[in-house]
Amino acid sequence: MDSFMQAAIEEARQGLAEGGIPIGAVIVHQGRIIGRGHNRRVQKGSAILHGEMDALENAGRQTAAVYREAVLYTTLSPCPMCSGAILLYGIPRVVIGENRTFMGEEELLRSRGVQVDVLQDEQCISLMEQFIADKPELWNEDIGV
Repeated sequence: MDSFMQAAIEEARQGLAEGGIPIGAVIVHQGRIIGRGHNRRVQKGSAILHGEMDALENAGRQTAAVYREAVLYTTLSPCPMCSGAILLYGIPRVVIGENRTFMGEEELLRSRGVQVDVLQDEQCISLMEQFIADKPELWNEDIGV
């Protein structure tokens, strides 16, 4: 298991432990994590703090050059909002833990030149399957259903 995806999974587990949705992300630049985060919509009463958005926020302001050399690791396929942020900042590669429980905007990302790698990691899949089974109403709220 890639250490960066493992860090994203640790973020997802932290979110679950806080009573939130178990989705985590890290942003890596030149082999170093510069931002990490997890879905904190429940914890912060936020409309936008998905895992990827939290990682971007925690990375702080970066130059365009940093984003253009970054890799975003996320435990779940990115939704339209998070995919838009990936495109806005020109992040060239996204590594996704799984897309079985939710298929985000992977085709949009690919169509705009982003390299998208999907791992179908069993840890990521089981985290989401268990969460969706336990809290379907919270999951539906998170994805706008």
